[in-house]
Amino acid sequence: MNDAMKKFPIIYETPVAWGEMDALGHVNNIIYFRYFECARAKYFDAMGVWDYIKSHGIGMILHSTACRFRKPISYPDKVSVGTRTTEVAEDRFVMEYAVYSHTMQAIAAEGSGIIVVYDYNKNQKCPMPKELKEAIERIENITIP
Repeated sequence: MNDAMKKFPIIYETPVAWGEMDALGHVNNIIYFRYFECARAKYFDAMGVWDYIKSHGIGMILHSTACRFRKPISYPDKVSVGTRTTEVAEDRFVMEYAVYSHTMQAIAAEGSGIIVVYDYNKNQKCPMPKELKEAIERIENITIP
């Protein structure tokens, strides 16, 4: 796999499905956001977010996301989608994504997302709980001030 993928602690892998392609014969742009979503969910799995939401009512919500398309992906292929946290603030953090095509052996797309910590009981953003901050530190092998 590409050296650029080594910086991502969480990797989601999936085959490219025939139905993901559009009329022009490459993966439709909306699918890249689905790839990001699946990688983000895997990251949240590693953080323990789903259990935290059930027990505390506090979790994450997507604020915004973006994608830079570099190379068109087509069926058949397999992609590895890396994700990592690049910035952490009091009530949000930024995730970075990369979509690696196994057929092309190259990064096909890069993206980012702003994730807000959200209190689902109060329907409003809130400060990041210590436990979730520590989970990011563990995954990223960093210390957040």
